[in-house]
Amino acid sequence: QVQLVESGGGTVQAGGSLRLSCAASGRTFSSYSMGWFRQAPGKERDRVAGIDKSGRLTLYADSVKGRFTISRDNAKNTVYLQMDSLSPEDTAVYSCAARDKAYGPYVYWGQGTQVTVSS
Repeated sequence: QVQLVESGGGTVQAGGSLRLSCAASGRTFSSYSMGWFRQAPGKERDRVAGIDKSGRLTLYADSVKGRFTISRDNAKNTVYLQMDSLSPEDTAVYSCAARDKAYGPYVYWGQGTQVTVSS
């Protein structure tokens, strides 16, 4: 079992930046690969970024590639999402999730944090 708590959301103007954090507690954080997801009103939840257990491998959705950066600090049990060049289309609830199998389902979820980008 692992508990995930996101922070760092808020309101920012278009072109601005935010950094989200996801703090994990419970079982060994480094045993999990992590992902950041987002869900806008009326839309499905999509993964925007993923990172493997070591932090060496990352992947991004095309919509955020070159603007968002996922990273992790296993000593601090935390995964981050640095978001730059934000646009109103990035407005959504952002959630982090964990899985213990590289290609399995994400089984642990945080409660989410709202990100609003104003034009």
